[in-house]
Amino acid sequence: MEIDYQRFNFFLDRSEAGRCLLCHDPECTKACPQKAEVGEILRSLYFENLPGAARKLTCDCTDCGAPCEKACVLAGTKAPVGIRNLMLAVREEAPGPFDYRVEETDLSADICGVRLDNPFLLSSSVVSSSYDMCRRAFEAGWAGAAFKTICSFPQHEASPRFSVIRNHANAFCGFKNIEQLSDHSVEDNMHIFEKLRKEFPSKVIIGSIMGQDEAEWSELAAKCEAAGASVIECNFSCPNMESEDLGMTIGQSEELIERFTAAAKRGTGLPVLAKLTPNITDMVPMALAAKRGGADGISAINTINSITGVDIETLAAEPSVHGKSIVGGYSGPAVKPIALRFISDLYRCPELKGMHLSGMGGIEIWRDAMEFLLLGAGSVQVTTAVMQYGYRIIDDLLGGLTEYMKCKGISSVKDLIGGASNSIVDRRGIERDTILLPVFRYDRCIGCGRCYISCMDGGHQAISFDPETRRPKLDGSRCVGCHLCRLVCSEKAIDAAKKEIVRHTAGT
Repeated sequence: MEIDYQRFNFFLDRSEAGRCLLCHDPECTKACPQKAEVGEILRSLYFENLPGAARKLTCDCTDCGAPCEKACVLAGTKAPVGIRNLMLAVREEAPGPFDYRVEETDLSADICGVRLDNPFLLSSSVVSSSYDMCRRAFEAGWAGAAFKTICSFPQHEASPRFSVIRNHANAFCGFKNIEQLSDHSVEDNMHIFEKLRKEFPSKVIIGSIMGQDEAEWSELAAKCEAAGASVIECNFSCPNMESEDLGMTIGQSEELIERFTAAAKRGTGLPVLAKLTPNITDMVPMALAAKRGGADGISAINTINSITGVDIETLAAEPSVHGKSIVGGYSGPAVKPIALRFISDLYRCPELKGMHLSGMGGIEIWRDAMEFLLLGAGSVQVTTAVMQYGYRIIDDLLGGLTEYMKCKGISSVKDLIGGASNSIVDRRGIERDTILLPVFRYDRCIGCGRCYISCMDGGHQAISFDPETRRPKLDGSRCVGCHLCRLVCSEKAIDAAKKEIVRHTAGT
């Protein structure tokens, strides 16, 4: 059967998979009498790869007694994950075999002609800061890595250096770091490049660099190329530098971006990407400055200046370093909408046409990556999700993307690039003379009344609620089609199927 992605959303939003801790060496797998990879199935569900979960489902859970649930590490402290019902639901929702429009897909991408096995890269950060880390990532299936930014000046890191904002499932929603650059010497990092290049000739090594003057930018670019880098990335965007003259400060100056990009280009014949800061209003002028300096592409976005919170017991901002903190870089799912906006702005700029865009900011599941590609990114970079879940997420990034492409008849990942860019228009470009009224699906409605509350207190008082039938009812004469009700409904029990013409008159 062809995958119904709307049904996917409904199933996954209701599933128990979000409670899974995604254990290392999961006890649920060990307990399965039929030797099913229970932990991997749950991980695929967690990352919204239902076909991947269905393919791994080799057990019949009908009468097994669910020993996997008894073995769940949550069982000792709270209710275990409802694994048996999840497995039965997977079998029901995705019986297979799937009806593919194309049987084979080409996930290969490229950065300015440098081939990538797939579009997924590690971004320059702690997740790509040593030989062993990159080796394990490459073996897991990542196409390449932007190595943690190389510099010739010493780093003085704080401890602790991270803080988080969590969602209701305790996963990271937003993540703050106050970390700086690579703490290895330039020579040590070059040895790492040489070893990685020898052992992984097909993987792409991006040399992320930061210099203190033009000579250093040129020299670092040259050394990275000599050691085996495939691409150079100029870090014009780190928000955590002790020196006020480095990182984000450069990225807020068109003159400095152009000058230091040109300096890096003088040191190398490799493609050069300018990694730009989102801590500005408009990124396009900065990207144009990088292009004038000779940049072949843009990486965006780096982290956003933030204060994630204050400990109300100690009255210290987080992360607290002996009672003090600093404004630091914010990443994770919460920043994705901002990152997508910047990628869209860059892709739609005619003067930047043809430049490679490497997108990052909040990518956690394959669908996130798809959105970056559809708005113009030619490759994507990931850090925060790897910090939380590990390199293993590449399995479901690749698997989910592949299944989607096969079902939609898309044979090459390159055909996705920019596919949604024309849907973004200026503020006068959207149609404002019709509304879509919500339609209640009573077969799905559980009578919680959340749509009524939101419409009454945050909308246009267009929904009433019958306490006896526990059913909402729409007053179409008051509804303006804002769809707040649809957004708060946990059961996806509200559709938008009826279109009404609204004739605007002066003063309305």
